[in-house]
Amino acid sequence: MSSTMQRTAARIDEADDVLSVDRIRDAFPALGRQHAGHPVAYFDGPGGTQVPAPVVDAMVDYLYRHNANTHWNYPTSAETDALIAGARGAMAAFFNSRADEVVFGNNMTTLTFHVARALGRRWGPGDEVVVTELDHHANVAPWRTLETERGVTIRTVPFDPATGLLDWDALETLLNRRTRLLAIGAASNAIGTVNDVAVATGLAHRAGALCYVDCVHSAAHGVTDVRAIGCDFLACSPYKFYGPHAGVLFARADVMAALDVPKLDPAPNEIPDRLETGTQNHEGIAGTAAAVHFLASLAFGTSMRERLVRSLSTLHARGDELVGLMWEGLAGVPGVRLYGPIPGTAPRTPTVSFTIEGQPSARVAEKLAERGIFASHGDFYATTVIERLGHLADGVVRAGCACYTTAGEIERLVGAIREIAGE
Repeated sequence: MSSTMQRTAARIDEADDVLSVDRIRDAFPALGRQHAGHPVAYFDGPGGTQVPAPVVDAMVDYLYRHNANTHWNYPTSAETDALIAGARGAMAAFFNSRADEVVFGNNMTTLTFHVARALGRRWGPGDEVVVTELDHHANVAPWRTLETERGVTIRTVPFDPATGLLDWDALETLLNRRTRLLAIGAASNAIGTVNDVAVATGLAHRAGALCYVDCVHSAAHGVTDVRAIGCDFLACSPYKFYGPHAGVLFARADVMAALDVPKLDPAPNEIPDRLETGTQNHEGIAGTAAAVHFLASLAFGTSMRERLVRSLSTLHARGDELVGLMWEGLAGVPGVRLYGPIPGTAPRTPTVSFTIEGQPSARVAEKLAERGIFASHGDFYATTVIERLGHLADGVVRAGCACYTTAGEIERLVGAIREIAGE
């Protein structure tokens, strides 16, 4: 390990109120995997993180010992009710919201389509929705369906491919008295750009519009606070922050209560149940709660919210150190082109997308895997971003840091890319 990486490895473990990276790694059985004679380094976290043992244990325990449907008068049903209530409380601490403002679903995309349909029932020609080029299409396509189904006009905020930053002047200009909703991502899953969604929400509200925030990519890389943001909706995916494949939505209580949601007549009409269509994925909810508890367990504090804030703040600082190392190392490799904000020039997540001149991104990812380094490639459903970068046909390679990423793994990645670029 280089002296720079040794110093960084020491710095990211300095905080004595959050567990060291080595201690964190002990919780992840997947980190013991070998591939092609190499220990696996997982840089695929932006597409789904590895899962710690306590999360899997919680899901298995539910299915083995408590599995039942809800609201009936026998023990396993009552235990399932208690599990869901506890999970709402855990996610409320994660969001800094009320428990009855937490909605569970299959995934962020399905939840967003559901909310879009409910809102769209009251919109029509003359109404407008503003989306952005930086967003994953899960926060674009649901709103675009209202264009064909309801006659709603969709306005799009561009971003600058050279800097990776959103055009805030354009955003402010597009918001007007006809705008009904602004859909914006807290961070780009493709290039790591972080948007100031509190500012965006303020602009939307001043125009009389609602704000729907996609927090999927940012949730693992910093503190989420819906009260500080002021948004009306915020959606995330637990499998991006060490949980199972599921979706969770924050919806402001008064807004949720007024939604014209598609639902069965016998289904509850109270919040938040009125947004939860059909029988839920109870084991996924158990795993979601366990993922929040796992994050909280990494730090000390008197309340879950306090522990989450300390944990995620420290993980964010560690991520900044690691992404700086990754960017600096990759930037020094001839033929490599990096995308997104340069670390230190603007807020970003520890996710870096890049290409190697003359080499298809799919092949680069394959060559990395041959060296025990797992990284994703393609457009990551952020199709507009990749198209604007000029790589729609082949996409880019994406490497992201997680709570278990080490400086040594960054060094392995940079060394592997240097070898691949020289082939």
